[in-house]
Amino acid sequence: MDRLNKFGHEPMCDEKLIKSRNKKTSRKLKTKLTVDTPVIQLFTFDYNQKRTVIGTDEAGRGSGVGAVFASAVCFHNRSKELIERLILLNDSKKVTKKHREELYEIIKNETINSTVAVDVDIIERDNILNASLGAMKQAVEDVEINTDYEKLMVLVDGCFQIPGLEFSQKYVIKGDSRSASIAAASILAKVERDRYMQELDEKYPQYGWAKNNGYLTKEHMEAIDKYGLSPYHRKSFLEKHFAKQEQLSLF
Repeated sequence: MDRLNKFGHEPMCDEKLIKSRNKKTSRKLKTKLTVDTPVIQLFTFDYNQKRTVIGTDEAGRGSGVGAVFASAVCFHNRSKELIERLILLNDSKKVTKKHREELYEIIKNETINSTVAVDVDIIERDNILNASLGAMKQAVEDVEINTDYEKLMVLVDGCFQIPGLEFSQKYVIKGDSRSASIAAASILAKVERDRYMQELDEKYPQYGWAKNNGYLTKEHMEAIDKYGLSPYHRKSFLEKHFAKQEQLSLF
């Protein structure tokens, strides 16, 4: 399994070589952005794979409610104009809601992409890690690219590879802040899931999901104790809480 150094590249690539590659990428794109601009660094990482890249990421893995979403993105027509429009591209957690929505529209319309949601029953059956990897696998397979398998590289955010995927793949720790395609996938997955949680909040406003996105905050847990579980709660995430409540009831 390939490992990456602190620059997000193979260990053989020292800082001098990375800077050289960055300059070549910038010249090729003919952009006014500098080699130190974060978005150029993101696209350089993908460019240095020397293959057609699909990046994939998920949203909602740590939530206690609802589906987990996974997206896959391929920048099939990279251009200086597109990169300049994506100047704020980054890990979705580091981008404001307003800018995420703006980036979402660009990515949705200017890339080959797919977003998949895996529901609570699958999460409960397979566990959240397997459900997340399964969602990413489906999202990647739904991205239709006219290229040979050997010319394709899938970049997976995190520290796990996707089981059963036929394409070459590489996991990238903190990939959503290192790779353009993974960052773009994180934006799509995050926006889609936030919209989904907003819809659920309208059905079950007592849990505050529009604010907490289903994460088990103190206020959310207090609402669970008061109103009980909804059909969308991941019961396995709450086993320890209810076991503790049951123990307390004995005294």
